[in-house]
Amino acid sequence: MRLWHKIQYGLLVGFCKAIGMLPYRVLYYGMVDVIYFFIYTLGRYRTSVVRDNLRRSFPDRSPEELKTVERKFYKHLSEIFVDTVTMCSISRKEIEQRFRFVNFREQEQRMEGKTWICAMAHYGSWEYTTNYKLFTDHDVAAVYRPLHNKAFDQFYHYARSRFGTRPVPMNDIAKEIIRAEKERKKPLAVALIADQTPPFHEIHHWFRFLNQPTPFFMGTEKLARKFRLPVYFLHIRKIKRGYYQAEFIEIYNGTDSVEPYEITNRYAARLEEMIRESPELWLWSHKRWKHKPPANAGLDKSCSSKPNA
Repeated sequence: MRLWHKIQYGLLVGFCKAIGMLPYRVLYYGMVDVIYFFIYTLGRYRTSVVRDNLRRSFPDRSPEELKTVERKFYKHLSEIFVDTVTMCSISRKEIEQRFRFVNFREQEQRMEGKTWICAMAHYGSWEYTTNYKLFTDHDVAAVYRPLHNKAFDQFYHYARSRFGTRPVPMNDIAKEIIRAEKERKKPLAVALIADQTPPFHEIHHWFRFLNQPTPFFMGTEKLARKFRLPVYFLHIRKIKRGYYQAEFIEIYNGTDSVEPYEITNRYAARLEEMIRESPELWLWSHKRWKHKPPANAGLDKSCSSKPNA
């Protein structure tokens, strides 16, 4: 990392540590409201993207209902900014209280001695999920796409690894799984966020998701099928500002024979179910549907209705 990037990184971490020391009410009420004003009321950050995504995803909802979801989303997005800042200073005790895994003991028993995949999404507070290492004997690998800005890339690496989680570039995760299987020292829990849009040249199948044809990254399915790994969906619920709980739900047991795209189909169904439960908690500002399917594209029409297929 170059000197300028080291300076940027030091300033960024120092700023976040200082801000993170402020009291909860200052952060999650005072600061969140200020951020909300700047990104939504004043800045109108990606409002056209958010509105278009909501309108096409929920065609049965009135303009007033969609406006309510929009406002709640921007309020939640402001909270996510605060969550990220606090990752540099939050204590073990506090993050255990802020993000609780309600069935982690059962999950540890099920996955004892096994490498497995936790299928996640940009929903709730995904950064706080890195605290799972505090509850498990597994090594925990958080798959990520390296950022071009080296200072921010190092910042996220530091914030996500404070409690023992290892950030692993997406191109290296297969090697990590092979290493874990060969060494047999500690099994690996692989955290994969799979709800972003893949590059067009990587799209081979389209799913019916939130009322529209949608491509998904196939990494979770490819790893699960290749290495016979169980896959569990992480269903997140928000308790109040800055507080969440999550539940592991099986979508593939690692042994059954499944058709191509079926694991991704189940993931998409669970994700849609979770989004419909509290739509404001998903990242609507992402350009999720920027690619359109060709006329002859394969399209799975069942994922919206069969979460436990």
